Parts: sequence; structure tokens; C-alpha cells
Amino acid sequence: MNLKDIHSVYFIGIGGIGMSALARYFKFVGKAVAGYDRTPTPITDGLMEKGISVHFEDNVDLISDTFKHPNTLVVYTPAVPASHSEYQFYKNNGFSLKKRSEVLGIITKDSFCLAVAGTHGKTTTTCILAHLLSECELPMTAFLGGVSEDFNSNFVLEGTEYSVVEADEFDRSFLRLTPTVACVTSMDADHLDIYGTKEELEHSFREFVDRIKPGGKLFVRKGLPLEGITFGIEDGADYCIQNIEIEHGAYIFDLVTPSEVIKNVKFNKPGRHNLLNGLAAFAMAVQTGCPPHRLAKALGTFKGVQRRFSYQIREKDFVFIDDYAHHPTEIGAVHQAIREMHPGEKVTVIFQPHLFSRTQDFADDFATSLSDFDEIILLDIYPAREEPIEGVTSQWLLDKIENPNKRLISKSALLEEVKNCKAGVLVALGAGDIGLEVPKIKKELSYAH
Repeated sequence: MNLKDIHSVYFIGIGGIGMSALARYFKFVGKAVAGYDRTPTPITDGLMEKGISVHFEDNVDLISDTFKHPNTLVVYTPAVPASHSEYQFYKNNGFSLKKRSEVLGIITKDSFCLAVAGTHGKTTTTCILAHLLSECELPMTAFLGGVSEDFNSNFVLEGTEYSVVEADEFDRSFLRLTPTVACVTSMDADHLDIYGTKEELEHSFREFVDRIKPGGKLFVRKGLPLEGITFGIEDGADYCIQNIEIEHGAYIFDLVTPSEVIKNVKFNKPGRHNLLNGLAAFAMAVQTGCPPHRLAKALGTFKGVQRRFSYQIREKDFVFIDDYAHHPTEIGAVHQAIREMHPGEKVTVIFQPHLFSRTQDFADDFATSLSDFDEIILLDIYPAREEPIEGVTSQWLLDKIENPNKRLISKSALLEEVKNCKAGVLVALGAGDIGLEVPKIKKELSYAH
């Protein structure tokens, strides 16, 4: 498919973080762009502000004639059911339908593509990487899986020679990419509704690695069962962080590369997992030829990613943090970061489980990771694309948590609940619509404090 021959692009599921980045790209390069999504969100609001038409009812009559022309490319998300009437219309009328991952592969295949894969950490790593390349003034396009606070967007276009992409393992999407430099941050069991077993998930990551262009480079976190250039913390990896200190909520450390030691590097995002993300981005960026010392300095100016350990309130006597964590390993990483940066404080967590299948697959691990907090407020499971599974409920999960300070509440009762929060640190976690509650919580708590 030659994208130059495409006049218009229609998105089914345009409000997704990855889909919306593609929509912004096509709008930027001069194509007509429109789409459907289930509900209005800040993302769809942002698209409409760019002149992209979005509607929220599955109705073919709402699609303008511009997007019923044969030269229309239709991009859809795997979350859209086959029964979707707009999807059926395009399928039955011979249009070119492609998944987001396939289109991303087409756009980036001729560039120097830097792709970040992993069950955790890829969004933050790609955002740091885009920031580093931008600071080095490289001509790059970035498709990000979150909203970068440095660019205030999930899409960056400063040129086309380099591309930065999040290589998503969901639905085996990353097997559409052909990276020049790739990274694997983690390979924990996840998406077992797609893969069935952890072994099959790991096999898919190996297939991704095999798609690296000849002469390309692979970076892997030390300890993962993959052959590549390693990165790690105090573990003798090829790229290694050593001598960590904390000053005013920031990390100061030495960065050891295969050829030199860069001292007193600063990084402002809490959590050892974020340090690893920063290190991976640094190591990948070195492959573009950017001077390592310039990259190390740029690490210190990275602002962050929305919903990735985002401080919403940071007062002397109270802190409110928002994070996308939706897997037991991620919850554990957030807990570690809070305890390291806010020692001795009582910590209350609000958690919204994401997907019935993920809750079922990792119930015991969720219970263990949540039990480490001082107080747990649990919300009902966010179903996303799934139908309920009998017996898999938030009450079932709550019963497994071995901490007496726990309770299940409805989302409608959340604001009243947080009014009475006596913790020094409150953290909201989850990948569902809990993110839409965060501004309301912030407003309530800002007033209270």
C-alpha cells in the first residue's frame, strides 16, 4: 500500500492513545481525517480541536461522503467487535482495512526506527527517548503510548529520518514493525487472554527481536532470556547505573557505558523502574550518534508522562499521585517508588482493576502487591473490551487481600471517600476510566488542603 495514494483516513476507535497519534500524523501530512469512538474523552476533544471530525454513535449515516470514497484508508483497533456496523460497512464494500500496528509499520519502515517493547515501561521509555532525540535536534517522528509532558502530546513530528515507536505486544501488534534499534524492558506474563501462556508471550517477543533490520541493535534489561546489549542498576550490565543518591526528590548517579563513566547524572522521575526506563532510552539514543554527555544532561530535563507517577498534589504534608499501573509488577514498582521518596508516610491506594481476564489470571499477585500499602480502596473491575467472568469480581479480589484496612466502594462514592483520607500519600492506580476521576479528586483535595 502506498500512503501517497490515500486521500482520506477513517479511524474506528480514534480515541485510543495509539490510534489518536496516527490520526494526528495523517492530519499533519495533509490527509482528510475523521473517526468514531464510543465516548468523548480529553483525547477526542484534542482531536476535534485539530479539525478532526469525531462522532460517538456506531452509525454509517454519520460518516461523511469524503470517507466513503475508494481512496479512503480505514484504520481499526483490535478492540472493535466484528459486529460493529461501520466496520462491517467498510469490510463489505471492499475498502482497505488495516490495524493500527500495520499502518505504523508502513509509516516507519524506511526510517531509522527505534522501537521499545516490554510488558512494562515502554510508554515512559519511548517518551524519554523522544525527549532525548528532540534535545539533540534530530529530525524525528514519535508515536507515543501516553501524553508526554515535554511535548504535551502523544505525537511529535520534527522530521522523518528517525522514528520512535512503542512496540505493543497486545494482539502481537509489534510483529508489524521492522526496527533499526529495539529494546525489551520486561517480559512478565500479561495478555494471557491473547497468548494463553507466558511461554507463548515470550516466543512472540523473540519473533519481534528477529524483525530487527540487518546490522541493527537490541537492548535488553539484564536478566531477560534474550541475547543483546544489557542495561541495569548496580548489576554489571553493559549500560549500568551506579552510586545512586537521592537529593530533593531526584536521583543523582553515575552512568557507566561500555566506553566511559558519566558522573553526577540527574533524573527527576521517582522509582527504580523509571531509572531503568531512562537508562534504556539513553542507550538507544547513543546509537543515533548523539554525544553521550549531551544525552545524559537531557535526562535531567525530562518532565514525565501523564498518568505515569504523576504528582497531582505535592505539598509538605500531603501528596496525591496518579499512575496507570494495572499489573501486579507495576503496582509493586509504584509502591517501591513511594516508599523511597516518601519514607515513613501512611500510603492509601485507590485501585481500579482492568479486565476480568487479567484480574482472574493474576488475582493472588494483585492481592499481594496491594497488601503492601497501608490502606486499600478498591473499585469495581473496568471491563474494557470484555464480558464479565462468573465469580471474578472486585469483592473476590478484596477477600484475597491480607490487610485489614481495605474496602470496596462504588466509583460514585469515591469523592466522598477521599475527603476523609488521613494518609500522607494518596495514589490512584489503574488503566480504566479512573483517570477521568483524577481531576475531580485533585479539585476536592486541593480545596480540603
